Amino acid sequence: MPAADLIASALPDEIRALAVRLRARSGPSTVRLTQHGTMRERPKSRPMRFSAIETIDLRRSEFEWRASTGPFGCITVNDALKDAQATLEVRLFGCIRIAAAKSQPAAVKGEIMRYLAELAWAPDAILSNNALIWTVIDDRSFRVSAGHDNTRGTVDLRLDDNGRIDSISAEDRPRQEGGRFVERHWHGRFFDYRLHQGRWLPFAGEVGWVLDGALFTAWRGEITSWAVS
Repeated sequence: MPAADLIASALPDEIRALAVRLRARSGPSTVRLTQHGTMRERPKSRPMRFSAIETIDLRRSEFEWRASTGPFGCITVNDALKDAQATLEVRLFGCIRIAAAKSQPAAVKGEIMRYLAELAWAPDAILSNNALIWTVIDDRSFRVSAGHDNTRGTVDLRLDDNGRIDSISAEDRPRQEGGRFVERHWHGRFFDYRLHQGRWLPFAGEVGWVLDGALFTAWRGEITSWAVS
């Protein structure tokens, strides 16, 4: 039996039904998408426009997000999870490193959670990534987790009236604050679903943190292209 069929047969019925509704397929190994939008670090920060290219692995919990922002795109951001190592690096003019986070368990956990939250943009991973562990909470809420070594991340998914992924949340996503990581409530939502290359995909999304009891939007973006290979 093909590996994808084995994964599908082990999924809860509700998760297989989600894959069917999203029209997920087995076979492709990666998603490549482009985005533009705005992002900010703190509630009072001025949003900065960005453009980005992201590659999402459909068989492993890995991704790479490369963005340009700032005046004339002079600031580049590399945010990635690969081989159980997290990368977060910011450079000026592509050569001067102005910020970076070491690959420690908290950083890896945060990147795993980002991967899980972005399954709406990589629905084929439901059928292809055997590292995903699913729990059905109720008919509109699921929990998905994955891990590298002893580090695990978990995200809750909430469905909309059409049975597609509407929002994501977690109580404990690590957020870098100064020289340390602090686990915070994290929330995001997806919208503007379109049938594209045979799959139902949200072409817009946003994500934010709860700080001092209030949710602020840290990232808002739109998909400008999407393809599998």
